[in-house]
Amino acid sequence: MNYFFEWIERKSKEKGKESRAAFGTVAGQIGLLSNFLLFGMKLLIGLFSGSVSIIADAMNNLSDSASSVLTLIGFRIAAKPADKEHPYGHQRSEYITGMIISLIILFVGGQFLRTSIERILQPESLQTSPLMFIILVSSIGIKVVQGYFYQETARHIGSKTLLASAKDSFNDVYTTVAVLVSAAVEHLTGWQIDGYTGLLIAFYIIFSGIQMLSEFINDLLGKRPSEEELTKMIAYLDNHQSIIGYHDLLIHSYGPEKTFATIHIEIDDSWSLTQAHVVINAIEKEFKAELGINLVCHLDPIDIHSEEQTNVYRLVKQLLKSYNLNLQFHDFRIEKKGTRPIIQFDVVVPEDIKLTNEQLLDKIEKDINKHIGLYEIDLIFDRNYLLKK
Repeated sequence: MNYFFEWIERKSKEKGKESRAAFGTVAGQIGLLSNFLLFGMKLLIGLFSGSVSIIADAMNNLSDSASSVLTLIGFRIAAKPADKEHPYGHQRSEYITGMIISLIILFVGGQFLRTSIERILQPESLQTSPLMFIILVSSIGIKVVQGYFYQETARHIGSKTLLASAKDSFNDVYTTVAVLVSAAVEHLTGWQIDGYTGLLIAFYIIFSGIQMLSEFINDLLGKRPSEEELTKMIAYLDNHQSIIGYHDLLIHSYGPEKTFATIHIEIDDSWSLTQAHVVINAIEKEFKAELGINLVCHLDPIDIHSEEQTNVYRLVKQLLKSYNLNLQFHDFRIEKKGTRPIIQFDVVVPEDIKLTNEQLLDKIEKDINKHIGLYEIDLIFDRNYLLKK
């Protein structure tokens, strides 16, 4: 498989094309040919035998052929460079393609469901033959190879669309096995379970389609990165011992290879602009080179040399910890304005906390003035966050 991948990459470079688009095109072409071949074979034996489950399985392969066409179109659009109307490129078209494929799968599953119920209400005997069993067994082998190819290609280029196609291929293996068992049972025992088998296949296809549709909708809406991705980000940030902390990471994905992010980096306020630039520039370069993320850092200068601020910071930290609510805070500073100094900081509130922002503000304000000193309190509550140090 690696030799085949290397060949595709070499050919794409010779033609001046992006390797990702080349892999998607090859996967779509292989899927189109194999699925259309399976559709024709299964339709013939389905019509000959009168099996609704085999015909349903054949129509499923026809929908897979349509999915392969959409895959080809999706990767071609995704490979288009950024332009005036789409400054972040076109890679989200892969998600749109995957969503359309999911909808096709749902439609086909619904049709199978209707046909299977009709067959249960009006059962008919199947006309089995050795050729029918040979074709079904062969189609299982073809789908296993197809699914494995999709899966390895998806992992190689990081494509969720091809992962969905791989999952659909392995789903087809299970449905064809069910059809094969159904035909074998009727051939050996005379039990007419074709309609019930088709019903199970329909439910399975609909369930898979809903799962796939949900995944692509989440990608289009924007979802939280995986724990593995967050762990890598934390490791790179923790590697910079000179910074005080970091928070408010926002990630915007415009496709599998188009990720932008912003983050607040806390630094010693005595640093020069040049020193601060050197540090954040190194962080941004690491994220781009190692993680493929276009990161922009916002600087938050922290006065770590003020004895008053250091002492109040420590007391506020102890106070919030005493609530046992797992509250965290950042952007802490004390400003001297008017007769009373102002304490400013952001409070990160876990999702499971039921107290409102107003209730938390009232409690924190009263406790600070009671146990720490007379300050005006200026708080921002953050209930949507990814990283906090």
